[in-house]
Amino acid sequence: MSVEHVDVIIVGAGLSGIGAACHLTKDTPAKSFAVIESRAAMGGTWDLFRYPGIRSDSDMHTLGYSFKPWKHEKAIADGPAILEYIRETAREYDIEQHIRYNQQVESLSWDSATAIWSLVLKVNGQDTMTMTCSFVYSCTGYYRYDQGYMPEFPGADAFKGEIIHPQKWPEDLDYSGKKVVVIGSGATAITLVPSMADRASHVTMLQRSPTYVVSRPEIDSTAKKLERYLPEQVAYWATRWKNVLSQMILYKMSKKRPEYIKNKLIQWTQLWLGEDFDVATHFSPRYNPWDQRLCLVPNGDLFRSLRKGTSSVVTDNISRFTADGIELESGKVLDADIIVSATGLELLAMGGMQISVDGKAVDISEALQYKGMMLSDVPNFAFATGYTNASWTLKCDLSSQYVCRLLKYLDKQKLAICVPRNSNKELKRAPSIGLNSGYINRSIDKFPKEGVVAPWRLHQNYFLDLLGLRFGSIKERTMEFSSPSQSVGSNDEG
Repeated sequence: MSVEHVDVIIVGAGLSGIGAACHLTKDTPAKSFAVIESRAAMGGTWDLFRYPGIRSDSDMHTLGYSFKPWKHEKAIADGPAILEYIRETAREYDIEQHIRYNQQVESLSWDSATAIWSLVLKVNGQDTMTMTCSFVYSCTGYYRYDQGYMPEFPGADAFKGEIIHPQKWPEDLDYSGKKVVVIGSGATAITLVPSMADRASHVTMLQRSPTYVVSRPEIDSTAKKLERYLPEQVAYWATRWKNVLSQMILYKMSKKRPEYIKNKLIQWTQLWLGEDFDVATHFSPRYNPWDQRLCLVPNGDLFRSLRKGTSSVVTDNISRFTADGIELESGKVLDADIIVSATGLELLAMGGMQISVDGKAVDISEALQYKGMMLSDVPNFAFATGYTNASWTLKCDLSSQYVCRLLKYLDKQKLAICVPRNSNKELKRAPSIGLNSGYINRSIDKFPKEGVVAPWRLHQNYFLDLLGLRFGSIKERTMEFSSPSQSVGSNDEG
């Protein structure tokens, strides 16, 4: 049986993968491509997570695609609305025909003699097949889809109720009138607590340490005003830039004047919760703003729930689970019928794909990131990853545009191979994710590194990446171009 070949293989049909496919369709229409998706549906995160209240923690004017205006009323959108946005975009660009569902990329092998990638795919979890392509674009996200992180809680077997991880939410779970304890203080926990509080008897958020929580209106009033007077795409772009700039200013201020921003965030929280609430214990982190991501709550829903008394927050460490709840190190006992372990994700680089170049295995953890989207010494391979200090899609969108520019450059120059090379063996390296959250610290060593100078340094800055990826030169000293019949040589133009 002949092996199918396409020009480009996109791995993953989530938010970034569908966006990448749309960019290829628009910008490189002559290129054939396939989208390999391990699950049975598109949508990625927004199809996988089904827990109550699932929503974005970024506004959809920046989390949405640059080419597809967000038309819904709420800028802070729920999961089903985001999933429909992804599906609608795929329909508009006729992407569905390119998607191969229930296929998992197990390995990919590059052959320099032919300038071809060979991918081994597991189909429906059983049989394997091979596809080939000239370029691979990994849009797999950064975590395992099959399971989340579940700590080994002492005494968990003794608990008589249900223990649930948000990544595996039971469709038929009835928590009406039940006492619920949500373990965690990140984005998932602060989403679950107010969403479950109206039906549950009571919801307790149990955290080891606090997180910065910021309230934001779920409807962007400025966007609505602009939409009345400007063409749809112009209004969308204006709102997008407004939000990009506000995110950048808050981040820069947090790094430049951390104590000032910290005090402001705590003051705003105190205003929401009232003077009698112990904000110092429950919402005053020991770290500075943006050492970990800020958590966003639309219209102060978490704060409103706490003020109503339908939920509460406890800051303590777990001693053990009991038959009826959780015993804390302080001696306090939390009664529970249901325990939700919102304890984070298990990170996974490149979807766990095994990569080799000319028969030699690639250690992803030793590779350098080129422009935050390619790997040193790995030819014709790119990956989409988002910002940690802004909306994920902003960077993915730019990466997809750069991939299209790169493909067009190769065609124009009648070349077939592009590979980033680092000639400075003394270049200092650093972890690629500049946050210290627990779920990141557990796995950060498995991810590619960044350097301290461009193009190996990650900017975490949309404006700088826009200049470099959208408008910067493709030809650089650190990018080598060649064809299979040529010896690999570097471009000397910057």
